[in-house]
Amino acid sequence: MYSLIIPVYRNEGTIHDLLAAVGDLHDALGGALEAVFVVDGSPDRSAELLQSLLPAQRFPARLVLLSRNFGSFAAIRVGLQHATGEYFAVMAADLQEPPELALQFFRTLATDEFDVVVGTREGRADPLGGRIASKLFWGLYRRMVVREMPSGGVDMFGCNQAFRDCLLACEEANTSLVAMLFWLGFRRKQVAYTRRARMSGSSGWTLRKKVTYLMDSVFAFTDLPVRLLMAAGVLGLLVSVVLGAVVLSARLAGLFDVPGYAATILVVLFFGGVNALGLGVVGSYAWRGYENTKRRPLAVVAWELQYAGAQKIVVRQGGQR
Repeated sequence: MYSLIIPVYRNEGTIHDLLAAVGDLHDALGGALEAVFVVDGSPDRSAELLQSLLPAQRFPARLVLLSRNFGSFAAIRVGLQHATGEYFAVMAADLQEPPELALQFFRTLATDEFDVVVGTREGRADPLGGRIASKLFWGLYRRMVVREMPSGGVDMFGCNQAFRDCLLACEEANTSLVAMLFWLGFRRKQVAYTRRARMSGSSGWTLRKKVTYLMDSVFAFTDLPVRLLMAAGVLGLLVSVVLGAVVLSARLAGLFDVPGYAATILVVLFFGGVNALGLGVVGSYAWRGYENTKRRPLAVVAWELQYAGAQKIVVRQGGQR
């Protein structure tokens, strides 16, 4: 059985086309598809339309209504929790990502050669401003959070049960689901696609949400801010020593006569640098304590094999140590 998870938010205008696309996927997979729709507190008629239209569809479906808008990544997690299939794929309800990509995910996963498949955008039919903003966002994301992140970012992915279970085992608030796909590792494959133009409505992926998501990803997956603070402290301390030597030399040479000037400058420069360095050191300890509170597994086991002579037995797939 294949499970298709679809987070829904402000997608009233594409519901009919979405259900038709899911029906085509169901047929292409020989009737072995279930769809899990997660309505993420959508203020439009998306939930109402799904409730009225799903009973007439030819594919089995689950409809999950969240109490409010928690965000697409939280909705995806809920969908993965409610899905019952052996292989899973996530698809956006706005149909900007081609539904055929989910079919490719399922067929790739069914070969048992990969545990997770991610869709990488090689092009997008968006306005110029949207393309520039996206390129800037994912460029910063690659530099600051996940260096393996494709240049066009990731919106769709598919995985098997082992990867799904490990992903759901990481119960963190204010984190990044996309970054977690790469942090977990496993056997990963990338599939390129071109993003389509939006059929109706406007994107809920606002600038504020992008900034918040980037900050959550930075604080959840890297100690870059702490290291920058420490580097600034070391640099400030070195600068204070150099400037202090200059001020002291000038005072001894009688270049200025203001009482207390040399001592004040020396104290301000030196302790300013020491303060920034100290904050960096304290931040390093705080980061390590924060890492321990997240309760991520120290290592993730992708496969465990048992050999009995020439016979190979898969004892389990997925887990943690």
